[in-house]
Amino acid sequence: MYFEISRKDLLTPLKMITGVVEQRQTLPILANTLVSVKDNKLHLTATDAEVEMACRLPLESGLGTDNDGETTLPARKFFDICKSLPDAAVIQVKTEENQATLKAGNSKFKLQTLPAEDFPNSPQLSEPAEFNISQKRLKNSLSKTSFCIATNDVRYYLTGLLLEIGDGKISLVGTDGHRMAVTQHDFESTQTAKVIIPRKAVLELSKLLTESDSDVKVSVDDNHIRFELNESLLMSSKLIDGNFPDWNTVIPINTDKIVVANTEQMKEGLSRASILSNEKYKGVRLMLTQNLLTLSGKNAYQEEATDVVDIEYDGDELEIGFNGIYLFDAVNAISTKSVQLAFGDANSSCLITEELPPVCWFMRLRSSSMVSIRWMPVVRRLWNL
Repeated sequence: MYFEISRKDLLTPLKMITGVVEQRQTLPILANTLVSVKDNKLHLTATDAEVEMACRLPLESGLGTDNDGETTLPARKFFDICKSLPDAAVIQVKTEENQATLKAGNSKFKLQTLPAEDFPNSPQLSEPAEFNISQKRLKNSLSKTSFCIATNDVRYYLTGLLLEIGDGKISLVGTDGHRMAVTQHDFESTQTAKVIIPRKAVLELSKLLTESDSDVKVSVDDNHIRFELNESLLMSSKLIDGNFPDWNTVIPINTDKIVVANTEQMKEGLSRASILSNEKYKGVRLMLTQNLLTLSGKNAYQEEATDVVDIEYDGDELEIGFNGIYLFDAVNAISTKSVQLAFGDANSSCLITEELPPVCWFMRLRSSSMVSIRWMPVVRRLWNL
């Protein structure tokens, strides 16, 4: 096998797919990238046996089909070599037996290869449900929910993000048992789906998506999900087999104390109040009074931080505590100028939403939980301390 390609064309795709490869692998082949040349195209594939990334790059048409073939190269070393070369370098790769030679200008590298037939086969979806969604919408939804996904939880179904399609809606839900984030949009599709996408797949997909309005083609069956970002880039992942909690019943409904605050001022206040909070629990107390929110944090050394934020609030006084990190993460995910916080009492959860147009605001306040979700671009539930 032989091919040559410019460093600038190879580096970015190679960086994307190498991100899937784990540093420590139980199988040596999983530390390698599958490299194949066919019909004047270079195919690169990497996997950790759970998530797979594949891309396709055009090559010079003059090379001919005699140079077709496939092998596997050490993923990290291959990427590090390409990254170290000059921007204008042209990389030449030639394989012979169990070794690959890389040349670029005056630089030459020899890498050990492993047989391509040992590389895991790409997942084949059986009668998948298929739909399209814009990259911008999907990227935005992932950024607003992925931070709530659990890490290393024995409840394995919480270590992924729920994707649910049905009744003209597409919903993404993440929770770690302490907090929950939901995004929901109108979605015209005849397909239905309810699957749990692993956390790693969600994070890797977020890196690939752009702010463009171009569509991502999504295919999903009972065991796998595949995202085709364009003709040259594809990501596949196994799904988590489990029953995700009924998130509809978690949304608090008796939240009659409504606070509207400036998002940036709220984030800054929470950040300052958390500086001197308990190192283990990061507790922050919120005191609501007429148009004022007092944020305070204390620690075991009797040190205390207090910050006051101007808000829109006309209700009874209320003092309530939360994990400051959870609360900051939720407010940080809000993309509008103002953020709305809805409380019930000192023992209830907090509902955090983006600023909504007046008509949607009215619907949210007057309707049941199911209808209110319909009008909320972003929903956060926080359990108070």
